[in-house]
Amino acid sequence: MTSILEWPQQTPPNDSTNNESTLEVGEQLRTATTAIRLHVRWPGVRKTLSQGQRQLAAGAFSADANLLSAGKKLFDTSHPVFRAVSTVKSQAVSYWRSQTLPYVEPGLRLVKRGMVLGLESYLRESQLELQTKVRGLDQCWYELVDQARTRLGDLFDPTDYPPSITDEFEITWDYPSTTPPDYLRSVAPEVYEEECRRVRERFNEAVTIAETAFAEELAGLVAHLAERLSGDSDGKPKVFRDTAVTNLQEFFSRFRRLSIGSDDSLERLVQQAQSLIGGMVPDDLRQANPLRERISEGLTRIEASLDGYMTERPRRNIIRRAS
Repeated sequence: MTSILEWPQQTPPNDSTNNESTLEVGEQLRTATTAIRLHVRWPGVRKTLSQGQRQLAAGAFSADANLLSAGKKLFDTSHPVFRAVSTVKSQAVSYWRSQTLPYVEPGLRLVKRGMVLGLESYLRESQLELQTKVRGLDQCWYELVDQARTRLGDLFDPTDYPPSITDEFEITWDYPSTTPPDYLRSVAPEVYEEECRRVRERFNEAVTIAETAFAEELAGLVAHLAERLSGDSDGKPKVFRDTAVTNLQEFFSRFRRLSIGSDDSLERLVQQAQSLIGGMVPDDLRQANPLRERISEGLTRIEASLDGYMTERPRRNIIRRAS
């Protein structure tokens, strides 16, 4: 895992209190988290048609094969055994994202150190479940290949299908370092200090990315529920799914777990939304009544405040990156 190093003394900027505060939050984020990267190995389920096959397809439409793009699905991905495998992957990726914060490097996310063991445990269980589901898929593999032979006709190519598919799926993860290697401290002190500066900049940027992601998600959830609660349809209250409420409540829980306390304005907006809707159940809002109207008006005000907050983001980011 990422080690905690002693960093060269940093002279804080004296021209912006906001800037200094952000630098401190960036450092808090660095010391409170470690990077985690999820790797998913997955077989291709589609394949581009060969040149000869494209020419045949183009001939049916008197088209130029060089301007035609065509492919085939190798097997029925809606089959229950394959969907079961896909569900494990989707749940693992979703959980990894829900327990982590975004980072500036693609594929890397930040997990709070106190949450590492819980995330590690979940991913290990996902690994085992994936192996079980893949064995079930492998037992049906010949059936899927036979179906493909019938359904693809002349497009079927037996070389597209391995004898077994058990080695085609895998979920792994690692904890890459986000800090410069310690040996640079003695080998090349100037290079080490420059790398430390770059790391600080990355974590300061990660703070901004996390704030923006939270704000955008909250804005979308609030706007959706506000629209569903406002007005009516054919003289009746608009219909909405339970998830319009439960997704907001899940957001509140996740925000409290992952928030780094970096932005008081965002914290207040989340608190306002949670105070308004946190204890509600969907059925409380299904009928036209004063409560539904009050919640709708409150959400509309929060939506407007979030719009203003997001409008200010570019200016605030420029101030923060001025150092």
